[in-house]
Amino acid sequence: MKHISLLFLILSIYSCNTEKENSITNTEDYNQYLHSTTVKTTSKYFELWNSKIQPDSMQLLSFGIVGSEYNRYFKNTGDIKFLKKAEQSLKKAVSIAATGRAGYNRALARNYISQHRFKEALVLAKKALEIGNGVDDTYSLLFDIHMELGNYEEANNYLKKIKNFSNFGYLIRLAKWNDHLGNLDITIQMMEKATSIAVAKKDENLILWSYTNLADYYGHAGELKKSYNHYLKSLELDPNNAYAKKGIAWIVFSHERNPKEALRILDSVTQDYKAPDYYILKSEIAEYLGNEREHLYNLDEYFSKVTNPDYGDMYNTYTINLYLENTQQYIKAITLAKKEVENRPTPESYGYLAYSYLKNGENKKALQIVTNHIENKTFEPNILLQAAEVYKNSGQEKKALKLKQELLDASYELGPATTLKIEML
Repeated sequence: MKHISLLFLILSIYSCNTEKENSITNTEDYNQYLHSTTVKTTSKYFELWNSKIQPDSMQLLSFGIVGSEYNRYFKNTGDIKFLKKAEQSLKKAVSIAATGRAGYNRALARNYISQHRFKEALVLAKKALEIGNGVDDTYSLLFDIHMELGNYEEANNYLKKIKNFSNFGYLIRLAKWNDHLGNLDITIQMMEKATSIAVAKKDENLILWSYTNLADYYGHAGELKKSYNHYLKSLELDPNNAYAKKGIAWIVFSHERNPKEALRILDSVTQDYKAPDYYILKSEIAEYLGNEREHLYNLDEYFSKVTNPDYGDMYNTYTINLYLENTQQYIKAITLAKKEVENRPTPESYGYLAYSYLKNGENKKALQIVTNHIENKTFEPNILLQAAEVYKNSGQEKKALKLKQELLDASYELGPATTLKIEML
């Protein structure tokens, strides 16, 4: 740990000298969006929900409207209570609906996806398919769920059923599919086409979603100026958009090596936005700065928030990573990783399980998992880094070095601290 801390210090000094030449961002572009503003979380529909709708009410439309409003407030605030309230209203709609049942099942399934309850979402999607209304919407939903579950062949089958290059929903899923295959150029092309459709429709919600996703893809491709500009476009539409601010903070930290400015941006977000993962990023940046007090404070904030049972399994992978890298609770990491594999048997989940076994000294188990469930099945840098460490510690140096070269090209995406781990492979 002393060696790593020294490297952090060296990199911090180096970053001061290279910050200007790497500069992409400008504080004048985004300062206006960093002022704390209270997000509205009340609606006339909530009054209807509280006063007019009784337990046996058949005012079905109101349940759908309330669920949609609560879901919107969850996105705007990151507060889990709104997602759970949306679930409550949608479950009521599903239970009493005489018409529109397929749509309510799909809406509840999407709520469950947000909660990482993918298998329950799949049950609802299949019910919607049996009902038959809005079949293409259900096919799209089934694609999304099977991608989350790692059922890639089934996901692709549903993608083929909705093929339509003039349809926004198809294009964004085609982009996601190609990202999974490692075809980043095609991913960006499809996302750009989808964005054009959203702009032509003048649908602000779709435009905002498109801008932030396109910004992410540009970042993965190393087109950081485009990425930055699209995060700014997102903030022009929604000055409170926490995700866009987080994206700018990452550019400032990972590319420009300006951790203090990145923390300033994130501090402005966490004044009002409640999502726990923002505190993990803040802890990583504080550690990079050598500020142990701030590092531990943000870890404590994260753990205090995720103890809320409403979060369920939403933050399992973040917690596993902290068990492995910060608290050295390897048995807890293995237990939680097994649960994550059960919930979501993707290469990412298997990667955390393999890495947990590696950290616990069970190299053979780790290598077996990498060979069976990760090798040639993913292009995600974080998973490949875990696999590389497993290879190295299992005596397969050639495979580790091959991955090392690929991972060095993903240093922006992984960040300064993780880049150090790559260098030490």
